[in-house]
Amino acid sequence: MGNILKTTCLMTLMTLLLIFAGSAFGGQQGAIIAFGMALVMNGISYWFSDKIVLAMYSARPVNETQSPMIHQIVSELVAKGKMPMPKIYLIDNPAPNAFATGRNPHHAAVAVTTGILNRLNREELTGVLAHELAHIRHRDILIGTIAATIAGAISMLANMAQWTLMFGGFGGRSDDRERDHGGIGAILMMILAPIAAMLVQMAISRSREFTADAGGAWLCGNPLWLASALKKLHMGVQQIPMSANPATAHMFIVSPLTGGGVLSLFSTHPPMQERVDRLEAMAHGQR
Repeated sequence: MGNILKTTCLMTLMTLLLIFAGSAFGGQQGAIIAFGMALVMNGISYWFSDKIVLAMYSARPVNETQSPMIHQIVSELVAKGKMPMPKIYLIDNPAPNAFATGRNPHHAAVAVTTGILNRLNREELTGVLAHELAHIRHRDILIGTIAATIAGAISMLANMAQWTLMFGGFGGRSDDRERDHGGIGAILMMILAPIAAMLVQMAISRSREFTADAGGAWLCGNPLWLASALKKLHMGVQQIPMSANPATAHMFIVSPLTGGGVLSLFSTHPPMQERVDRLEAMAHGQR
C-alpha cells in the first residue's frame, strides 16, 4: 500500500510540474499542445511497444514443446493470480535478464534470456517470472506510459520556451531589468524542469519495482526465491554486460545499465541490496 501511495504522490507531483511549466513557458495553450503531442507519441508507443521491444532484442516466441519448464511455471502462476496466459519469448543472449511488456493483461508477453535459464534454478526462475507477471497484473506498462507522456510534455515545453526566447523573449516587458530577470528565470526553468520531470519519472519506476517484487513474492509463494534470483542476476549482469537500449532499461528485472552515486537518482531500479532486504524481511515476517 505504501508504494501505491508513493506512486500516486509522484504522479501528482509530475502533473503539478507540467501545469507549472506550462504556465511559465507557453501558458495554457502551450501546455495543451505539448501534452497532446506527447500523448500521441507515447500512445503509439503504448500500443506497439511490445512488438517494438521484442523485435529490438530479437526475441522469438516459444511454445510449450520448445520450452516446457517456463510454460509450466507461468501456467501455475497465472492460475494462482487468475490472470490470462501471456505469450512467452526467448532471447538468445548470455546476459541473465527478463522483462514483461504489453498494453494490458490480455495483450502481454514475458521474455527471458538464455542466460537467465543457465544461471537460475527452478525456484529462482519462478520468482523472476512471478515478478514479471506482477508488473502485468499491476498494469505498470500503462503507469510508465502516463509518466513518460507527462515528462515528454514538459521537455517539449522547455524546447518551445527555448525557441521563444531565441525569437523575441517571453512577452513585451518595457523595463529592461524586468525582462532580463524574466529571461534568466526562463532559462533556469528550461534546464531544471525537464531534469525534475526525469527524476520523478525514475522515482515512479523504482517504486513500481518494489511493488512488483512484493507482488511477485506473493505470487510465487516464497520471497526468498526472488531474493536469491536477484542476487544472482545482479552479479550476472556485471559479469556479462548486455547491450541494451537505455530507453528500455526500465523494463528489465535487473537494470542492464550501471551507475552509482548521484547517477542512482536517474536509475530506473532501486538499489539491489534494498530490494533483497525487503524480500528477506517479508520472508521472516511470514514465519
